[in-house]
Amino acid sequence: MTTHHSDAAAWLVLGGLHLLNGTAPLADTDPLVLVSLTAPVEEPFPANTVIVTWADLGTVTLHARTGAGTAGPAVAAHGADLFPRMLPGAPLTDAVAALGAGEHTGGPLVPLFYVTARDGRAHVHSQVRFLAEDACFIRLTDEPLAAADVPGLGWLPAAVDRHAEQFLFLNNHQRYYRKCFSGQELEYKYTLQPPVDTWTLTVALHHRVLDGALPGYVMEYRDEFQAWDYLNHLFEVTGPGEAERGYASFIPTTDGKHLMKRKWYAEDAFQRRESHTYGLDLADDGGFERHLTEELRVDAVRLPSFRRVRYDINFESVRSGHVYGIFFDHCSLVDARDVTLNQCELEYLRSRTAVEPDEALVKEEMGQLADWLESFLREHGLCDERGVYSKRTFLKDAVAARPELARPVVR
Repeated sequence: MTTHHSDAAAWLVLGGLHLLNGTAPLADTDPLVLVSLTAPVEEPFPANTVIVTWADLGTVTLHARTGAGTAGPAVAAHGADLFPRMLPGAPLTDAVAALGAGEHTGGPLVPLFYVTARDGRAHVHSQVRFLAEDACFIRLTDEPLAAADVPGLGWLPAAVDRHAEQFLFLNNHQRYYRKCFSGQELEYKYTLQPPVDTWTLTVALHHRVLDGALPGYVMEYRDEFQAWDYLNHLFEVTGPGEAERGYASFIPTTDGKHLMKRKWYAEDAFQRRESHTYGLDLADDGGFERHLTEELRVDAVRLPSFRRVRYDINFESVRSGHVYGIFFDHCSLVDARDVTLNQCELEYLRSRTAVEPDEALVKEEMGQLADWLESFLREHGLCDERGVYSKRTFLKDAVAARPELARPVVR
């Protein structure tokens, strides 16, 4: 059950990096610093994702203590001074020194956990990214831990153990993702009448989210805005059999090879099966056709090649950890640049969760996001009709309208 946090209290827990990377166990002499916050950062409670910006914390109180519970004096500090250049600032080092606990042999001080407690129970979020400006935490606890006294640190051994159980998932760069609906793509498409200024629209949408116009969502941490520009050689897969229908497309990559994207569907749809195969060493000299017939053993018809220019924003539900993208793209045929397709797409991408992701929330959140996006499109005089018009159908329609665009069969 999700609730608001008006009666919740929150702390940042700072301590030795060894408690995250396992280079040494939790010890009685370990210094810990609890930073009591005036209010929880996240909404609602419990959230999955918490991003803490040091400068936004304002003035905070630092409570240093050892793993054994020895407490030092409270120290006032400004959040911006906690980790200048990702190293412990003077307020932190002074707070630890005031413990008088002797030399500390554990890891350097870093953000460890973000803890929110209410009614004597606490949810613990573990740090997965840390930079000079901020840190990102994701929830470790599917059910709250008993924690009547968070500053007493009785919950800490369990939190360290939970992090250790998932170190491969939590301690490796951008490997903290899971995928709901494995092998499936979920996507709404909005077909826009040209001319469309895709860059300005993407920037405007980006600023809307940054300014808080989409409550409960934050930009995906350090991966919020992307630009893409690539060719696509697409083949309609027609058989053998209904189950194989769909398309296979070959996309050149910067290493001189190709990514093959394959999707299975008879008719355009919101949810489609898909796969990606990287590193194919093929050339456009019949190599694509040979791969389809000899390796995949499918029947396929080549459609016109096109160039796709795309601008993306990625954002994350703090409630669920599900990550979504909104993409504005412009596609033009290589052999007829005047034949274009302009679309806006809303897609589920991945989930940043240490606990089991909630699949049911994906479609619920996508419906809410689609409503919000459609209001933005209407505001800009663009089509707000929720659809599923695919690139395959666009290419088939282009050939039907201009038969000279059909590609010759290569054997």
